[in-house]
Amino acid sequence: MYSRKPFYIIVAALFLIGFALMLQRHFVYEVPWLPGEKRQIWSIEAKVEFEAKGKPVKASLAIPGSQPGFTLMNESAASPGYGLAFVEAKGGSRAEWSIRNASGPQELYYKVDMMHDPFAKAPLSTEVPPIKLIEVPEPYATAMDQVLMQAQERSADGITLTRELLKELKNNSQNAVLLAQYQAPAPLLIEMLHRAAVPARLLQGLQLEDGRRRQPLINLVQVYEGKQYEIFNPETGEQGNQDQLLMWEYHSSPVLDLVGGSNSRVTFTMLEQDQPVNVALAKKFDQPHWINVSLYNLPLEEQALFKGILLVPIGVLVVVFLRIIIGIKTSGTFMPVLIAMAFIQTSLITGLVGFLIIVGTGLVLRSYLSHLNLLLVARISAVIIMVIGIIGFFSIIAYQLGLTEGMKITFFPMIILAWTIERMSILWEEEGPKEVIKQGGGSLMVAVVAFLAMNSEVVRHITFNFLGLQLIVMAVVLLLGNYTGYRLTELKRFKPLVDEYNTDSKAEIKTDNKIEDKKHD
Repeated sequence: MYSRKPFYIIVAALFLIGFALMLQRHFVYEVPWLPGEKRQIWSIEAKVEFEAKGKPVKASLAIPGSQPGFTLMNESAASPGYGLAFVEAKGGSRAEWSIRNASGPQELYYKVDMMHDPFAKAPLSTEVPPIKLIEVPEPYATAMDQVLMQAQERSADGITLTRELLKELKNNSQNAVLLAQYQAPAPLLIEMLHRAAVPARLLQGLQLEDGRRRQPLINLVQVYEGKQYEIFNPETGEQGNQDQLLMWEYHSSPVLDLVGGSNSRVTFTMLEQDQPVNVALAKKFDQPHWINVSLYNLPLEEQALFKGILLVPIGVLVVVFLRIIIGIKTSGTFMPVLIAMAFIQTSLITGLVGFLIIVGTGLVLRSYLSHLNLLLVARISAVIIMVIGIIGFFSIIAYQLGLTEGMKITFFPMIILAWTIERMSILWEEEGPKEVIKQGGGSLMVAVVAFLAMNSEVVRHITFNFLGLQLIVMAVVLLLGNYTGYRLTELKRFKPLVDEYNTDSKAEIKTDNKIEDKKHD
Protein backbone atom coordinates (compact mmCIF):
# COMPACT_ATOMS: atom_id res chain seq x y z
CA MET A 1 0.00 0.00 0.00
CA TYR A 2 1.33 3.44 -0.97
CA SER A 3 2.43 5.48 2.06
CA ARG A 4 0.91 8.95 2.47
CA LYS A 5 3.66 10.05 4.86
CA PRO A 6 5.83 11.84 2.20
CA PHE A 7 2.76 13.74 1.04
CA TYR A 8 2.01 15.05 4.53
CA ILE A 9 5.68 15.87 5.07
CA ILE A 10 5.67 17.99 1.89
CA VAL A 11 2.45 19.75 2.91
CA ALA A 12 3.82 20.45 6.41
CA ALA A 13 7.11 21.73 4.96
CA LEU A 14 5.30 24.09 2.59
CA PHE A 15 3.16 25.41 5.42
CA LEU A 16 6.07 25.88 7.85
CA ILE A 17 8.38 27.51 5.29
CA GLY A 18 5.64 29.86 4.12
CA PHE A 19 4.72 30.78 7.70
CA ALA A 20 8.40 31.32 8.60
CA LEU A 21 8.86 33.66 5.62
CA MET A 22 5.82 35.66 6.67
CA LEU A 23 7.09 35.93 10.25
CA GLN A 24 10.51 37.02 8.96
CA ARG A 25 8.93 39.77 6.85
CA HIS A 26 6.88 40.96 9.82
CA PHE A 27 9.49 40.96 12.58
CA VAL A 28 12.71 41.68 10.64
CA TYR A 29 11.40 44.14 8.06
CA GLU A 30 8.44 45.32 10.18
CA VAL A 31 5.83 44.81 7.49
CA PRO A 32 2.42 44.91 9.25
CA TRP A 33 -0.01 42.00 9.01
CA LEU A 34 -2.85 44.35 8.17
CA PRO A 35 -2.90 47.59 6.23
CA GLY A 36 -2.86 50.07 9.07
CA GLU A 37 -0.04 52.25 10.36
CA LYS A 38 1.97 52.99 7.27
CA ARG A 39 3.27 55.64 4.94
CA GLN A 40 2.18 56.00 1.35
CA ILE A 41 5.19 55.86 -0.96
CA TRP A 42 4.79 56.60 -4.66
CA SER A 43 7.46 55.04 -6.82
CA ILE A 44 7.53 56.80 -10.17
CA GLU A 45 9.64 55.80 -13.14
CA ALA A 46 10.15 58.23 -16.02
CA LYS A 47 11.09 56.64 -19.32
CA VAL A 48 12.78 58.87 -21.91
CA GLU A 49 12.70 57.56 -25.48
CA PHE A 50 14.25 59.15 -28.57
CA GLU A 51 16.12 58.49 -31.80
CA ALA A 52 19.84 59.31 -31.68
CA LYS A 53 21.44 60.72 -34.85
CA GLY A 54 24.93 59.19 -34.57
CA LYS A 55 26.54 62.16 -32.83
CA PRO A 56 26.98 63.47 -29.24
CA VAL A 57 23.77 63.37 -27.20
CA LYS A 58 22.79 65.47 -24.21
CA ALA A 59 19.40 64.91 -22.57
CA SER A 60 18.19 67.03 -19.66
CA LEU A 61 15.04 65.91 -17.80
CA ALA A 62 13.19 68.04 -15.24
CA ILE A 63 12.84 66.13 -11.97
CA PRO A 64 10.63 66.82 -8.94
CA GLY A 65 11.70 67.75 -5.43
CA SER A 66 10.01 67.99 -2.05
CA GLN A 67 6.84 70.05 -2.29
CA PRO A 68 3.58 70.59 -0.41
CA GLY A 69 2.17 67.11 0.25
CA PHE A 70 5.25 65.12 -0.83
CA THR A 71 8.77 64.53 0.48
CA LEU A 72 11.48 63.19 -1.80
CA MET A 73 12.85 59.96 -0.36
CA ASN A 74 15.16 58.50 -2.96
CA GLU A 75 16.07 58.94 -6.61
CA SER A 76 18.12 56.94 -9.10
CA ALA A 77 18.64 56.56 -12.83
CA ALA A 78 19.51 53.81 -15.31
CA SER A 79 21.37 54.70 -18.48
CA PRO A 80 23.95 52.13 -19.70
CA GLY A 81 26.85 53.86 -21.43
CA TYR A 82 25.70 57.38 -20.53
CA GLY A 83 27.21 59.84 -18.13
CA LEU A 84 24.74 61.07 -15.51
CA ALA A 85 24.59 64.07 -13.21
CA PHE A 86 21.91 65.65 -11.04
CA VAL A 87 22.25 69.42 -11.39
CA GLU A 88 20.57 72.49 -9.97
CA ALA A 89 19.62 74.98 -12.66
CA LYS A 90 17.57 78.15 -12.78
CA GLY A 91 14.67 76.07 -13.92
CA GLY A 92 14.94 73.70 -10.91
CA SER A 93 16.58 70.29 -10.45
CA ARG A 94 17.36 68.27 -13.57
CA ALA A 95 18.87 64.92 -14.47
CA GLU A 96 21.37 65.24 -17.30
CA TRP A 97 22.59 62.32 -19.44
CA SER A 98 25.43 62.63 -21.92
CA ILE A 99 27.29 60.38 -24.35
CA ARG A 100 29.91 61.02 -27.02
CA ASN A 101 28.22 59.01 -29.77
CA ALA A 102 24.84 57.26 -30.03
CA SER A 103 22.57 56.16 -32.86
CA GLY A 104 19.20 54.47 -33.17
CA PRO A 105 16.45 54.10 -30.53
CA GLN A 106 17.54 55.14 -27.02
CA GLU A 107 15.89 54.60 -23.64
CA LEU A 108 16.81 56.38 -20.40
CA TYR A 109 15.20 55.76 -17.01
CA TYR A 110 14.77 57.94 -13.94
CA LYS A 111 13.13 56.63 -10.76
CA VAL A 112 12.03 58.63 -7.73
CA ASP A 113 10.29 57.66 -4.48
CA MET A 114 7.98 60.34 -3.09
CA MET A 115 6.45 59.94 0.36
CA HIS A 116 2.99 61.36 0.87
CA ASP A 117 3.60 63.79 3.72
CA PRO A 118 0.91 66.26 4.83
CA PHE A 119 3.56 68.11 6.87
CA ALA A 120 5.89 68.78 3.92
CA LYS A 121 6.42 72.54 3.74
CA ALA A 122 8.83 72.99 0.82
CA PRO A 123 6.92 75.52 -1.33
CA LEU A 124 6.60 75.76 -5.06
CA SER A 125 8.18 78.79 -6.65
CA THR A 126 6.79 82.06 -5.24
CA GLU A 127 8.74 84.17 -7.72
CA VAL A 128 6.16 86.05 -9.76
CA PRO A 129 6.68 85.30 -13.47
CA PRO A 130 6.87 88.15 -15.98
CA ILE A 131 3.82 89.00 -18.06
CA LYS A 132 4.42 88.29 -21.74
CA LEU A 133 2.00 89.77 -24.24
CA ILE A 134 1.78 87.92 -27.56
CA GLU A 135 0.22 89.35 -30.69
CA VAL A 136 -2.91 87.31 -31.37
CA PRO A 137 -4.38 87.18 -34.89
CA GLU A 138 -8.01 87.91 -35.61
CA PRO A 139 -10.68 86.77 -35.01
CA TYR A 140 -9.12 85.14 -31.92
CA ALA A 141 -8.03 88.45 -30.36
CA THR A 142 -11.58 89.78 -30.44
CA ALA A 143 -12.95 86.53 -29.00
CA MET A 144 -10.39 86.71 -26.16
CA ASP A 145 -11.33 90.30 -25.33
CA GLN A 146 -15.04 89.49 -25.26
CA VAL A 147 -14.57 86.47 -22.99
CA LEU A 148 -12.24 88.49 -20.74
CA MET A 149 -14.74 91.33 -20.47
CA GLN A 150 -17.54 88.97 -19.42
CA ALA A 151 -15.30 87.22 -16.85
CA GLN A 152 -13.91 90.46 -15.39
CA GLU A 153 -17.40 91.73 -14.61
CA ARG A 154 -17.90 88.77 -12.26
CA SER A 155 -14.42 88.73 -10.67
CA ALA A 156 -12.53 90.71 -8.04
CA ASP A 157 -8.89 89.64 -8.52
CA GLY A 158 -6.65 87.34 -10.53
CA ILE A 159 -7.79 84.16 -8.73
CA THR A 160 -11.51 84.79 -9.18
CA LEU A 161 -10.88 85.96 -12.74
CA THR A 162 -9.27 82.59 -13.51
CA ARG A 163 -12.30 80.74 -12.14
CA GLU A 164 -14.68 82.80 -14.25
CA LEU A 165 -12.53 82.38 -17.36
CA LEU A 166 -12.61 78.61 -16.98
CA LYS A 167 -16.40 78.74 -16.70
CA GLU A 168 -16.65 80.91 -19.82
CA LEU A 169 -14.34 78.62 -21.81
CA LYS A 170 -16.47 75.58 -20.96
CA ASN A 171 -19.93 76.97 -21.74
CA ASN A 172 -19.73 76.06 -25.47
CA SER A 173 -20.42 79.61 -26.59
CA GLN A 174 -19.34 80.77 -30.03
CA ASN A 175 -16.25 82.48 -28.62
CA ALA A 176 -15.30 79.46 -26.49
CA VAL A 177 -15.55 77.10 -29.47
CA LEU A 178 -13.44 79.45 -31.59
CA LEU A 179 -10.73 79.79 -28.92
CA ALA A 180 -10.64 76.00 -28.41
CA GLN A 181 -9.53 75.75 -32.05
CA TYR A 182 -6.79 78.34 -31.49
CA GLN A 183 -4.83 76.81 -28.58
CA ALA A 184 -4.79 74.09 -25.96
CA PRO A 185 -6.59 74.99 -22.68
CA ALA A 186 -3.49 75.69 -20.51
CA PRO A 187 -1.55 77.98 -22.92
CA LEU A 188 -4.81 79.69 -23.86
CA LEU A 189 -5.66 80.43 -20.21
CA ILE A 190 -2.15 81.82 -19.54
CA GLU A 191 -2.30 84.04 -22.61
CA MET A 192 -5.69 85.44 -21.61
CA LEU A 193 -4.51 86.09 -18.03
CA HIS A 194 -1.48 87.93 -19.34
CA ARG A 195 -3.79 90.10 -21.48
CA ALA A 196 -5.56 90.97 -18.22
CA ALA A 197 -2.19 91.77 -16.52
CA VAL A 198 -2.45 88.73 -14.23
CA PRO A 199 0.86 86.83 -13.69
CA ALA A 200 0.59 83.13 -14.45
CA ARG A 201 2.89 80.29 -15.47
CA LEU A 202 2.58 76.79 -16.88
CA LEU A 203 3.22 73.81 -14.59
CA GLN A 204 3.22 70.13 -15.45
CA GLY A 205 2.04 67.52 -12.99
CA LEU A 206 1.50 63.79 -12.78
CA GLN A 207 -1.87 62.36 -11.78
CA LEU A 208 -1.00 59.53 -9.40
CA GLU A 209 -2.93 56.31 -9.84
CA ASP A 210 -1.72 52.94 -8.59
CA GLY A 211 -0.42 50.55 -11.24
CA ARG A 212 -0.68 52.96 -14.19
CA ARG A 213 1.88 52.69 -16.99
CA ARG A 214 3.00 54.96 -19.82
CA GLN A 215 1.14 57.99 -18.47
CA PRO A 216 1.83 61.54 -19.75
CA LEU A 217 2.06 64.73 -17.69
CA ILE A 218 -0.93 67.05 -17.47
CA ASN A 219 -0.78 70.83 -17.90
CA LEU A 220 -1.63 73.07 -14.93
CA VAL A 221 -1.66 76.83 -14.46
CA GLN A 222 -0.19 78.64 -11.46
CA VAL A 223 -1.95 82.00 -11.00
CA TYR A 224 -0.51 84.73 -8.76
CA GLU A 225 -2.24 87.35 -6.68
CA GLY A 226 0.57 89.30 -5.08
CA LYS A 227 2.89 86.75 -3.46
CA GLN A 228 0.07 84.24 -3.06
CA TYR A 229 -0.82 81.73 -5.76
CA GLU A 230 -3.40 79.15 -6.68
CA ILE A 231 -3.10 76.17 -9.02
CA PHE A 232 -5.80 75.41 -11.57
CA ASN A 233 -6.42 72.42 -13.82
CA PRO A 234 -7.69 73.93 -17.10
CA GLU A 235 -9.15 70.61 -18.24
CA THR A 236 -11.35 70.04 -15.19
CA GLY A 237 -11.54 73.51 -13.65
CA GLU A 238 -10.34 72.20 -10.27
CA GLN A 239 -8.61 74.69 -7.99
CA GLY A 240 -5.91 74.07 -5.38
CA ASN A 241 -3.43 71.30 -4.72
CA GLN A 242 -4.89 67.84 -5.19
CA ASP A 243 -3.85 64.95 -2.95
CA GLN A 244 -2.99 62.63 -5.83
CA LEU A 245 -1.29 65.24 -8.03
CA LEU A 246 2.51 65.46 -8.01
CA MET A 247 4.10 68.57 -9.51
CA TRP A 248 6.84 67.36 -11.82
CA GLU A 249 7.98 70.57 -13.54
CA TYR A 250 7.10 73.86 -11.85
CA HIS A 251 9.59 76.43 -13.13
CA SER A 252 8.17 76.99 -16.64
CA SER A 253 11.05 75.05 -18.13
CA PRO A 254 10.76 72.27 -20.73
CA VAL A 255 10.31 68.81 -19.28
CA LEU A 256 12.94 67.41 -21.65
CA ASP A 257 15.79 69.23 -23.37
CA LEU A 258 17.41 67.04 -26.03
CA VAL A 259 20.46 67.72 -28.18
CA GLY A 260 21.56 65.17 -30.75
CA GLY A 261 18.27 63.30 -31.04
CA SER A 262 14.71 63.51 -32.35
CA ASN A 263 11.22 62.03 -31.87
CA SER A 264 11.55 62.25 -28.09
CA ARG A 265 8.87 61.47 -25.55
CA VAL A 266 8.62 60.97 -21.79
CA THR A 267 6.17 58.54 -20.18
CA PHE A 268 5.65 57.61 -16.55
CA THR A 269 4.94 54.40 -14.66
CA MET A 270 3.78 54.69 -11.07
CA LEU A 271 3.09 52.35 -8.21
CA GLU A 272 1.76 53.00 -4.73
CA GLN A 273 3.57 51.23 -1.92
CA ASP A 274 1.96 51.20 1.52
CA GLN A 275 4.85 50.77 3.92
CA PRO A 276 5.22 51.10 7.71
CA VAL A 277 6.63 54.44 8.79
CA ASN A 278 10.03 53.18 9.95
CA VAL A 279 10.43 50.89 6.93
CA ALA A 280 9.68 53.74 4.55
CA LEU A 281 12.11 56.08 6.26
CA ALA A 282 14.91 53.50 6.51
CA LYS A 283 14.42 52.57 2.83
CA LYS A 284 14.88 48.90 3.62
CA PHE A 285 13.15 47.88 0.44
CA ASP A 286 15.83 49.69 -1.58
CA GLN A 287 18.55 47.37 -0.22
CA PRO A 288 18.30 44.01 -2.05
CA HIS A 289 19.43 40.99 -0.05
CA TRP A 290 19.02 37.30 -0.70
CA ILE A 291 17.00 36.85 2.49
CA ASN A 292 14.80 39.87 1.82
CA VAL A 293 12.33 38.21 -0.56
CA SER A 294 10.53 41.36 -1.69
CA LEU A 295 8.83 42.40 -4.91
CA TYR A 296 9.84 45.99 -4.20
CA ASN A 297 13.27 45.19 -5.66
CA LEU A 298 11.76 44.62 -9.12
CA PRO A 299 11.20 47.35 -11.74
CA LEU A 300 7.93 49.20 -11.35
CA GLU A 301 6.21 47.69 -14.39
CA GLU A 302 6.88 44.17 -13.09
CA GLN A 303 5.65 45.17 -9.61
CA ALA A 304 2.39 46.46 -11.09
CA LEU A 305 2.03 43.21 -13.04
CA PHE A 306 2.68 40.98 -10.01
CA LYS A 307 0.20 42.94 -7.91
CA GLY A 308 -2.54 41.33 -10.00
CA ILE A 309 -0.91 37.96 -10.68
CA LEU A 310 -0.40 37.18 -6.97
CA LEU A 311 -4.16 37.39 -6.43
CA VAL A 312 -4.75 34.43 -8.78
CA PRO A 313 -3.79 31.74 -6.20
CA ILE A 314 -6.40 33.19 -3.83
CA GLY A 315 -9.04 32.82 -6.52
CA VAL A 316 -7.80 29.30 -7.26
CA LEU A 317 -8.13 28.39 -3.59
CA VAL A 318 -11.73 29.64 -3.58
CA VAL A 319 -12.53 27.58 -6.70
CA VAL A 320 -10.93 24.42 -5.27
CA PHE A 321 -12.85 24.77 -1.99
CA LEU A 322 -16.23 25.47 -3.62
CA ARG A 323 -15.85 22.66 -6.15
CA ILE A 324 -14.36 19.92 -3.95
CA ILE A 325 -15.92 20.64 -0.55
CA ILE A 326 -19.19 22.39 -1.47
CA GLY A 327 -19.68 20.67 -4.85
CA ILE A 328 -20.69 23.67 -6.99
CA LYS A 329 -20.60 22.90 -10.71
CA THR A 330 -18.83 25.36 -13.01
CA SER A 331 -18.35 25.69 -16.74
CA GLY A 332 -14.63 25.09 -17.04
CA THR A 333 -12.24 24.41 -14.19
CA PHE A 334 -10.72 27.82 -13.55
CA MET A 335 -12.79 30.03 -15.83
CA PRO A 336 -14.36 31.69 -12.71
CA VAL A 337 -10.90 32.94 -11.65
CA LEU A 338 -10.38 34.69 -14.99
CA ILE A 339 -13.87 36.17 -14.81
CA ALA A 340 -13.13 37.38 -11.26
CA MET A 341 -9.94 39.05 -12.55
CA ALA A 342 -12.08 40.81 -15.16
CA PHE A 343 -14.52 41.90 -12.42
CA ILE A 344 -11.59 43.55 -10.59
CA GLN A 345 -10.94 45.67 -13.68
CA THR A 346 -14.58 46.47 -14.46
CA SER A 347 -16.31 46.53 -11.02
CA LEU A 348 -18.73 43.78 -9.96
CA ILE A 349 -22.05 45.07 -11.29
CA THR A 350 -20.61 46.18 -14.64
CA GLY A 351 -18.80 42.85 -14.96
CA LEU A 352 -21.88 40.76 -14.23
CA VAL A 353 -24.02 42.69 -16.70
CA GLY A 354 -21.29 42.55 -19.34
CA PHE A 355 -20.74 38.82 -18.87
CA LEU A 356 -24.45 38.03 -19.16
CA ILE A 357 -24.83 40.21 -22.27
CA ILE A 358 -21.81 38.70 -24.04
CA VAL A 359 -22.57 35.06 -23.19
CA GLY A 360 -26.31 35.43 -23.83
CA THR A 361 -25.79 37.06 -27.23
CA GLY A 362 -23.05 34.54 -28.06
CA LEU A 363 -25.33 31.59 -27.30
CA VAL A 364 -28.01 32.95 -29.64
CA LEU A 365 -25.50 33.38 -32.47
CA ARG A 366 -23.85 30.04 -31.71
CA SER A 367 -27.19 28.26 -32.07
CA TYR A 368 -27.21 29.32 -35.73
CA LEU A 369 -23.67 27.95 -36.26
CA SER A 370 -24.79 24.54 -35.01
CA HIS A 371 -27.01 24.21 -38.11
CA LEU A 372 -24.04 24.74 -40.47
CA ASN A 373 -22.19 21.56 -39.40
CA LEU A 374 -18.81 23.30 -39.30
CA LEU A 375 -15.60 21.60 -38.18
CA LEU A 376 -14.57 22.27 -34.56
CA VAL A 377 -11.62 24.55 -35.37
CA ALA A 378 -13.65 26.69 -37.77
CA ARG A 379 -16.58 26.82 -35.35
CA ILE A 380 -14.42 27.95 -32.41
CA SER A 381 -12.69 30.52 -34.61
CA ALA A 382 -16.08 31.88 -35.67
CA VAL A 383 -17.19 32.09 -32.03
CA ILE A 384 -14.01 34.01 -31.09
CA ILE A 385 -14.63 36.50 -33.89
CA MET A 386 -18.25 36.83 -32.78
CA VAL A 387 -17.18 37.51 -29.17
CA ILE A 388 -14.79 40.25 -30.31
CA GLY A 389 -17.54 41.74 -32.47
CA ILE A 390 -20.05 41.61 -29.59
CA ILE A 391 -17.62 43.32 -27.21
CA GLY A 392 -16.82 46.00 -29.78
CA PHE A 393 -20.50 46.56 -30.61
CA PHE A 394 -21.61 46.94 -26.99
CA SER A 395 -18.60 49.17 -26.21
CA ILE A 396 -19.64 51.53 -29.00
CA ILE A 397 -23.28 51.50 -27.85
CA ALA A 398 -22.21 52.20 -24.25
CA TYR A 399 -20.03 55.10 -25.38
CA GLN A 400 -22.82 56.58 -27.51
CA LEU A 401 -25.20 56.39 -24.55
CA GLY A 402 -22.63 57.97 -22.22
CA LEU A 403 -22.24 54.76 -20.17
CA THR A 404 -18.48 54.85 -19.72
CA GLU A 405 -18.59 51.90 -17.31
CA GLY A 406 -19.92 49.72 -20.12
CA MET A 407 -16.74 50.25 -22.13
CA LYS A 408 -14.78 48.28 -19.53
CA ILE A 409 -16.12 44.94 -20.83
CA THR A 410 -13.04 44.88 -23.07
CA PHE A 411 -11.18 43.54 -20.01
CA PHE A 412 -12.96 40.18 -20.33
CA PRO A 413 -10.74 37.29 -21.58
CA MET A 414 -12.09 36.80 -25.10
CA ILE A 415 -10.74 33.30 -25.73
CA ILE A 416 -12.17 32.03 -22.42
CA LEU A 417 -15.54 33.59 -23.22
CA ALA A 418 -15.52 31.93 -26.64
CA TRP A 419 -14.84 28.51 -25.10
CA THR A 420 -17.50 29.16 -22.46
CA ILE A 421 -20.10 29.90 -25.14
CA GLU A 422 -19.03 26.79 -27.08
CA ARG A 423 -19.22 24.53 -23.99
CA MET A 424 -22.57 25.91 -22.90
CA SER A 425 -23.99 25.52 -26.40
CA ILE A 426 -22.94 21.86 -26.56
CA LEU A 427 -24.24 21.35 -23.02
CA TRP A 428 -27.58 22.88 -24.06
CA GLU A 429 -27.86 20.43 -26.95
CA GLU A 430 -26.88 17.37 -24.86
CA GLU A 431 -28.28 18.07 -21.38
CA GLY A 432 -30.83 20.83 -21.88
CA PRO A 433 -31.17 24.40 -20.57
CA LYS A 434 -31.44 23.32 -16.92
CA GLU A 435 -27.86 22.05 -16.85
CA VAL A 436 -26.65 25.20 -18.66
CA ILE A 437 -28.29 27.40 -16.04
CA LYS A 438 -26.85 25.24 -13.25
CA GLN A 439 -23.27 25.36 -14.52
CA GLY A 440 -23.46 28.97 -15.74
CA GLY A 441 -24.98 30.12 -12.46
CA GLY A 442 -22.40 28.12 -10.53
CA SER A 443 -19.59 29.72 -12.51
CA LEU A 444 -20.92 33.21 -11.82
CA MET A 445 -21.42 32.50 -8.12
CA VAL A 446 -17.88 31.13 -7.77
CA ALA A 447 -16.53 34.11 -9.75
CA VAL A 448 -18.31 36.55 -7.42
CA VAL A 449 -16.95 34.80 -4.29
CA ALA A 450 -13.46 34.76 -5.82
CA PHE A 451 -13.80 38.47 -6.69
CA LEU A 452 -14.81 39.36 -3.13
CA ALA A 453 -11.80 37.45 -1.77
CA MET A 454 -9.31 38.84 -4.31
CA ASN A 455 -10.59 42.42 -4.13
CA SER A 456 -10.20 42.66 -0.35
CA GLU A 457 -7.70 45.31 0.74
CA VAL A 458 -6.33 42.95 3.39
CA VAL A 459 -5.82 40.15 0.87
CA ARG A 460 -4.11 42.51 -1.58
CA HIS A 461 -1.77 43.72 1.14
CA ILE A 462 -0.83 40.25 2.38
CA THR A 463 -0.35 38.65 -1.04
CA PHE A 464 1.96 41.42 -2.26
CA ASN A 465 4.00 41.89 0.93
CA PHE A 466 4.19 38.26 2.16
CA LEU A 467 5.26 35.90 -0.62
CA GLY A 468 5.33 33.05 1.92
CA LEU A 469 1.53 33.07 1.71
CA GLN A 470 1.80 31.41 -1.72
CA LEU A 471 3.40 28.34 -0.11
CA ILE A 472 0.64 28.17 2.49
CA VAL A 473 -2.01 28.40 -0.23
CA MET A 474 -0.23 25.59 -2.07
CA ALA A 475 -0.28 23.43 1.08
CA VAL A 476 -4.01 24.04 1.58
CA VAL A 477 -4.78 23.24 -2.08
CA LEU A 478 -2.84 19.95 -1.80
CA LEU A 479 -4.78 19.04 1.34
CA LEU A 480 -8.10 19.84 -0.34
CA GLY A 481 -7.00 17.73 -3.31
CA ASN A 482 -6.57 14.79 -0.93
CA TYR A 483 -10.21 14.99 0.21
CA THR A 484 -12.29 12.00 -0.89
CA GLY A 485 -15.43 12.49 1.19
CA TYR A 486 -18.90 13.63 0.18
CA ARG A 487 -19.53 17.11 -1.10
CA LEU A 488 -22.05 19.16 0.86
CA THR A 489 -24.39 19.42 -2.13
CA GLU A 490 -24.43 15.60 -2.39
CA LEU A 491 -25.81 15.12 1.11
CA LYS A 492 -29.34 15.80 -0.17
CA ARG A 493 -29.21 12.35 -1.84
CA PHE A 494 -29.41 10.79 1.61
CA LYS A 495 -32.51 12.74 2.67
CA PRO A 496 -34.93 9.89 1.65
CA LEU A 497 -32.92 7.46 3.80
CA VAL A 498 -33.15 9.85 6.76
CA ASP A 499 -36.91 10.21 6.27
CA GLU A 500 -37.29 6.42 6.00
CA TYR A 501 -35.20 5.92 9.14
CA ASN A 502 -37.31 8.42 11.06
CA THR A 503 -40.51 6.70 9.90
CA ASP A 504 -39.22 3.23 10.93
CA SER A 505 -38.08 4.58 14.29
CA LYS A 506 -41.51 6.04 15.00
CA ALA A 507 -43.16 2.74 14.03
CA GLU A 508 -40.86 0.77 16.36
CA ILE A 509 -41.60 3.16 19.22
CA LYS A 510 -45.36 2.68 18.70
CA THR A 511 -44.97 -1.13 18.63
CA ASP A 512 -42.91 -1.10 21.82
CA ASN A 513 -45.52 1.04 23.53
CA LYS A 514 -48.29 -1.41 22.58
CA ILE A 515 -46.28 -4.35 23.95
CA GLU A 516 -45.69 -2.50 27.22
CA ASP A 517 -49.42 -1.73 27.51
CA LYS A 518 -50.34 -5.43 27.07
CA LYS A 519 -47.88 -6.45 29.76
CA HIS A 520 -49.47 -4.06 32.21
CA ASP A 521 -52.93 -5.41 31.37
